Amino acid sequence: MKIKCLLVDDEPLAIRLLETHLEKLDMFEVMASCNNAIKALEMLRTETIDLIFLDIKMPQISGIDFLKTLKNPPAVIVTTAYREYALDGYDLDIIDYLLKPITFDRFFKAIDRYLRTVQIQPAVPAIPVADQYIHIKSGGKFYKLQIEDILYVESLKDYITIHCSHQKIVAKYKISDMESELKPFRFLRIHRSFIVNPQKITAFTVHDVEIGQKEIPIGTNYKEYVFQTLTNNYSG
Repeated sequence: MKIKCLLVDDEPLAIRLLETHLEKLDMFEVMASCNNAIKALEMLRTETIDLIFLDIKMPQISGIDFLKTLKNPPAVIVTTAYREYALDGYDLDIIDYLLKPITFDRFFKAIDRYLRTVQIQPAVPAIPVADQYIHIKSGGKFYKLQIEDILYVESLKDYITIHCSHQKIVAKYKISDMESELKPFRFLRIHRSFIVNPQKITAFTVHDVEIGQKEIPIGTNYKEYVFQTLTNNYSG
């Protein structure tokens, strides 16, 4: 499921910069943007919002005062040109405090902090490895593919090729649908045409990953997220 975002800022250029940053992250969706807190409040009453990017200095009601009025606010990342409001923001349990102009590198760190925060929840019982599989229809056959045997998925127009340890399965399938199906197993979309099993990666750079002898490119729009994710996995 997409993480639904609300952008609240009275500067059109600031809104556009946030939209540009978020466009690089597939799991996030901008539900709306507002130039004042009153409109933001109306939006919260009609839409489910997971994450707010909130400016501080705005007409009518400041971002801090707006946040104080919310009984059960969504997660909040403050965006402002004023460093002196940082303490007020953290007193209200915000995720992060971004100073304008916001670089993608700093923005991505805030996103990573948000993702780590929302993952703090009651543990879900792990699925035994033997029970981790998907079903794929190819031609007139149905295949039961063990997750641990899948190396990567490659897309070509309306078809995908699932590369496994001992076989390749070609099926008429959208790669976006396959991405959703493999998401619970922590597969990683690294390119508009490739999804990989991180457990099978033997080496990586900022430009590509290697699975055995196969080099798979990392798409331009995926580089920051993929490299950060892989780096965290290796360091952790």
